[in-house]
Amino acid sequence: MTRRRVLLKLSGEAFADPELGYGIGTTQVGRLAGEVVEAVGDGDIELGIVVGGGNIFRGASAGATGIEPATADSMGMLATVINALALRSAIENAGVPTRVQTAISMQSLAEPYIRLRAIRHLEKGRVVIFAAGTGNPFFTTDTAAALRAVEIGAEVMLKGTLVEGVYDADPATNPDATLMREVTYLDLIAKGLRVMDSTAATMCKDHQLPIVVFNITRPGNVVRAVRGERIGTLVQ
Repeated sequence: MTRRRVLLKLSGEAFADPELGYGIGTTQVGRLAGEVVEAVGDGDIELGIVVGGGNIFRGASAGATGIEPATADSMGMLATVINALALRSAIENAGVPTRVQTAISMQSLAEPYIRLRAIRHLEKGRVVIFAAGTGNPFFTTDTAAALRAVEIGAEVMLKGTLVEGVYDADPATNPDATLMREVTYLDLIAKGLRVMDSTAATMCKDHQLPIVVFNITRPGNVVRAVRGERIGTLVQ
């Protein structure tokens, strides 16, 4: 049986309590976990997940509070660990073995990130959640997702967002924005389409790693994306 290895990037916003707009919503985490379990259910998917932490703390916006930038980014990385532990618990409660690996050592909570160990977990059918970004300040979790995808040999990077895919303008402010079904890496970088930072896009380009950008708020989209159905926008 041919197995498909993919990397799923979940933004912190996907975890947020919808009434508060921040924190962890148990319903949201449960839905995400349910879709992950359904997606890997037949045993033909090897799934790695990178989580953001913006629902708890966003390092990039903490500068206004007077927190030194490197410290603020470190706080943001810790926020991703909280989300990762919540997601792991929900997935394992549904019967799928899951491991959290962190780029910052905290062995009483999770494994340290070790590439070959992560690959071995995937080969054994375990979901692997990568937390704490790259372990370094000034790098986004999008860059961490691109890095982990390349390191584990994923065939595609799936980026869940709050919109349908990549638009030619910001759909939140421009009602005439058009959804683009296919774009190139250079489009992302040169046109500033704001899907991900240029470091992440360049890494995917350099390693010819396709990106699928899709709406994570629509029920069933995680399953469809992981299983390779055509949704959202393909970047290649």
